[in-house]
This record gives sequence, structure tokens and C-alpha cells, in this order.
Amino acid sequence: MAKYLVIVESPAKVKTVKKFLGSNYEVAASNGHVRDMPKSQLGIDTEHDFEPKYITIRGKGELLAGLRKAAKKADKVYLATDPDREGEAISWHLSKALNLEDKKMRRITFNEITKSAVKESLKHAREIDMNLVDAQQARRVLDRLVGYLISPLLWAKIKRGLSAGRVQSVALRIIGDREEEINAFIPEEYWSLEADFFVDGSKKPLRAKFYGKEKEKIAIHSAGELEQIKKELEQAEYRVADIKRGERVKKAPLPFTTSTLQQEAAKTLNFSTQKTMRLAQQLYEGIDIKGNGTVGVITYLRTDSTRVSQEAEDLAAFYIADQYGKEYTAPGRQEIKKGKSNVQDAHEAIRPTDITRLPALIKESLTRDQFRLYQLIWKRFVASQMAPAVYETVSVKITGGPYLFTVSASRVKFDGFMSVYVQPDEEKEENNSLVRGISMDSALAFAGFDGQQHFTQPPAHYTEASLVKVMEELGIGRPSTYAPTITTLLARRYVAKENKNLYITELGEVVNNMMKEAFPSIVDVNFTANMETLLDSVEDGSVKWKTVVRNFYPDLDEAVKEAQEKLPEYKIQDEVTDVICEECGRNMVIKYGPHGRFLACPGFPECRNTKPYLEKIGVKCPVCGKEVVLRKTKKGRKYYGCEDNPDCEFMSWQKPSAKPCPQCGGYMVEKGSKLVCHDKQCGYVEKI
Repeated sequence: MAKYLVIVESPAKVKTVKKFLGSNYEVAASNGHVRDMPKSQLGIDTEHDFEPKYITIRGKGELLAGLRKAAKKADKVYLATDPDREGEAISWHLSKALNLEDKKMRRITFNEITKSAVKESLKHAREIDMNLVDAQQARRVLDRLVGYLISPLLWAKIKRGLSAGRVQSVALRIIGDREEEINAFIPEEYWSLEADFFVDGSKKPLRAKFYGKEKEKIAIHSAGELEQIKKELEQAEYRVADIKRGERVKKAPLPFTTSTLQQEAAKTLNFSTQKTMRLAQQLYEGIDIKGNGTVGVITYLRTDSTRVSQEAEDLAAFYIADQYGKEYTAPGRQEIKKGKSNVQDAHEAIRPTDITRLPALIKESLTRDQFRLYQLIWKRFVASQMAPAVYETVSVKITGGPYLFTVSASRVKFDGFMSVYVQPDEEKEENNSLVRGISMDSALAFAGFDGQQHFTQPPAHYTEASLVKVMEELGIGRPSTYAPTITTLLARRYVAKENKNLYITELGEVVNNMMKEAFPSIVDVNFTANMETLLDSVEDGSVKWKTVVRNFYPDLDEAVKEAQEKLPEYKIQDEVTDVICEECGRNMVIKYGPHGRFLACPGFPECRNTKPYLEKIGVKCPVCGKEVVLRKTKKGRKYYGCEDNPDCEFMSWQKPSAKPCPQCGGYMVEKGSKLVCHDKQCGYVEKI
């Protein structure tokens, strides 16, 4: 009979861990959390020092009964939940739910599900770390207070089914602020100028970029300025003024953290953050590999550390020297990313558990997407342990009259880590033999100019990857919260995703505006980042978790009471229109559904007639003269189109104005506080 019981979180780990431990050990799964605060009430006693009320999660009673029976028979119970705050809290809840005595219970953690890591963890069994548990309790209580106190307010003031969240609402604000920036952006014209030269009678011309003057970079703002510069250069003599040859070193990338893995998987594999985390979880928990059985192929997936164990570094150095050559091994240890004081360095970066387990060798055991993600992690880790790439660079200055043109080229001298891993946004290096062959005595024959008109571009819409990046930079949320936060925003239809880009919906705008008005501190980026730092202080034992909650609650409570009294109801439904229901003759009303506004008959349920709601904006279509109406894409993004669509194809992302452009006669659009001609070539702008 088994003497020891090991409890893990996921059933997927049971088989893997059992195989490593043998017949003396029974392995069971808790299936995640076993206790939580009740869904039907706040579950926090605000009158008695914010004591949380925990109950058994519905459906877990039978599972807990089985675990209690197994725990009674065992000499010792090892709690082996995930190696983070959440995992520590689950172990603590298990100890309470199973009535485990301290002497009978030990906590073990492993960063990877391999035989050596699991066996080693038993040698370092410890007590439950209450600082980690308290940090998770603090986060849970704060999130519960924000969600349960503000969400009913959203239900009352806007519509049922909405929610607010401590991290979710800040992420929504970040997306909303970017949308406002884009809408208010006015493009500015600029020109680029390039010149072609034949070098020493070459057949192919060398193209150089206009810089300005020797000590002053000159920007060209208009066609007139461009023509003036070209006129001054008509009689100019061109010569090589300076040549600089050198080397440039490109450092190997750091191994993946949760955030960088989500970003890179989005760019290279087109995975959503949710999909990346789901696949990474599968790779971590264990893959059934032919000939090896079930084994975890990557280390723990929720981390913001770039640290790698000495053992993993040594094995990587041996593998790289053997496969690529000694010169490809990294000259020194990769530095952990600095600049963030709140790095959770409890575990390593995300890496393969065995560097010799090449992606190609286990491809048959993986699904297509598992293979692609594993290959990305494997390549990035191997590259992170390799020598930098070295480029030979040449930079040439060419003078013509008072002006200066520049041209440069580089070529790989030593590929280093790039023999394994090239990032998707890698700059394309020019391999220009003309530049490398040029000398101070080279004769230059002018062959012509190429002037191009450009316009400055607005900031890009956030993608899932760029939102994760900015959340990490601002200190909003933690590795485990990025994917669920984005998933919630999409599920609530506060945000729509189109062609990778995230757009705030009309519903999202209403919720965001209300949150900014009533709860400015909750949606304040700095406030939320400071709160994350406080939670880290709970983890290291320097701050008590209830102190954090005591300081937070009174302001929130006061803001909620004030909002209940002073905030108007956002009437986005049941507004009567002049549209007559064809089926019963009543005036149709505006309702609000998951996809936004629509027209419905007020005679529901007798009359169930509905139709799309087209809000006229009082502007005639510049193409056909009918009314311009506010429309939405299938995913909820707002745009303006003709009421006669699809017969008339007019559309604009910005709101058109009734006032025609006084310069060209075309239509103008509203951008922030200005009216701008839709035609960039015209470029007319006026204040509203």
C-alpha cells in the first residue's frame, strides 16, 4: 500500500508524476482550486477586518472526500501544486479542506515535470509559505471588492451582465486612450530624397539618402522645399567625403518569459495569448513521447524571470559546442533582465526541459500547434545561450554643394545565435558590394533624383501582443493575468478584434467613460502599478495583506456610494424612434444587445420584430447624397457609411462633417477638436 500521497493540480500531471515516483507514492489531482468565496455574495466581512469567507466549490465535494480518505491512509501528504502564488494558495486551501496536520503535510514545488526535478523536490520539502498565500489572498480580495462593488453599479446605470475588474478596467482604458489618440491624429506631410550615382563607371547605380548639411539634419516638409534643394544641387559636384568601416555586435536574445512568449507567438505563429498559454500548459504538464512515456517538455510557463539554472546552462554549452562548434557558445552568463524591481524570480525562464530533445525528434508526438510552439521555445533558448552575431559595417558620406547624402551597408561576419534563431522583425541587412568597394578616390557620376511624398502615421492600434507588452512595461497585472484579462475584454464585447487589432466597441466606450468619471483611481495606470508593487511586498513579508485591503477599501466604498447617487443612468436602451414596426404599427425602440444597439418592437413578446438600428448623423453622403449613418462591423467596431449600403459603398472610420472642404470641395472628417479634409493631398485643417 502507498505510504505517501502527492496532490498535484492537474489530472494531466498525475500519470507523469506517478511514473517518476514508483509504488510507494499515490498521486492524485485537486483539479485546480477546491475552495473559493461564494459567488452569490461578497464573501468578505468588511465589518470584521475583511476576513474572507471560503466555501467548497460546487462539484468538488466528492473529489475532496476521496482525497480525505487517501490522506488518512498516507503517512505523509505532499502538496505539489504549481510553483507560484496561486499554487501556494491552492495548497493552503487543500490543507484546510482536508484537515491536514502540519507534521503530516509538506509542500513541494518543481519548475519542470521531469524525473530529476520531481525527485529533487522531495528532498527540499517545506512548510506552506504563508507570505505567498497572503499575497494571493490580497489579490483575490481586492479583485473581489472591485468586481462585486462596481459591477452592480454598471448593471444599474448601463445594462445587466456587465463587469468591472481591477486589471481589466485599466487594460480597457489603455485601449480606449489609444483609440482617442488615433482619432485625434492629423497626418503631416514630409518628403524623402534619394540620389543615384554610378561609382567608378559601375553599371548598377548606388542609391544614397539625403541627410541635410554636415552639422544639421534637414527634414523636407513640402514639394516646394524639395524642388529648392534639387535646384541648389543642379550644378553640384559629388564626391566621397568620409568612409567609416567597423563592426557591430548583435546580442543573443534572452530566453522567453510569459510576456515575451505571448508576444513572439502572436507575431510569428499568429496565436492569441489564450491559445499560447493553453498549448504551453500542455507542453509543461506532459506529452506522451514514443519510447519515453509522458514527460513535461518545457519548464513552468508563468514567469517574468529570464534566469536559467546553472545545470541548464552547462548542458546547453556542451550541446552548442558539439553541434555548432566551440566558437558558438556564449562567452558569459546571460544577464537577468533589469529595470523592473518586481521581477518574480522564483522560477526560471521558459525553456525546454532537455535541450537534446530536438523539435524534429518529437514532432510525431505533438500536434501541429504544439510542435510550432515547442520549436519556437527550443530555438529561442538555444539562441540565448549562443555567442552574439557580428556584422561588418561600412558607412559612406557623399557631399554635393552644401548638402550631404549617406549610404551604409553591412554583412554578417559571424552568424552566432542567428544560425538558430532569427526574430520576425529582424531588419533586412543590405549586402551592397558597391558600398563595400567604394574608396575616398572613387569617381561619382550623378544619375538622378528620386523624391517621394509621405505622411506621418497615427499610433498603431493595440494587438494582443503589443497590449501584453505595454501592460508588462507599465507593471499592470502579472504573467498569469495577461491572457485572462484580454479574454474577458473580448468576451464582454468591450473590445473587438479585427485583423489582429483590438478596437474599443461602443459598449466598451460607455463602460470606460463611466469608470473614468466615477472611479478615476481604479483605472489609473500608476495607481494599479503601485498596487501590484504592494502585493509583491506582501509576498516578501514586508507588508501585511490586510493592511493593503484596509487602505484600499474606504476610498472604493465612498466612490461607489457617490456614484450611486450622482451618476446618471446611461440610457442606451428603450429610446423611442420614429421607425414604425411593419408588423404591428408601434413605434420601435432602441435596445442594447451583445452586438450593440438594434431596433425592437416594444410589443414584445407578442410582437418579436427587430431590425438593425441606423443612427443618422445629419450629414449627406458625399457619393450619392443620401443620409450617412453610424454602422458597426460584425465584431462591433464603429464606422460611418451610406444608408443605401450595399448599393453605395461610401464608408469612413472618422465622423464626416456636413461642411465641405473650402480648399478642394471634398468632404471633411472630425479628428479630435479639428476638421480635416479626407484627401491627404489637400491637407486642409481647421479648428471646430
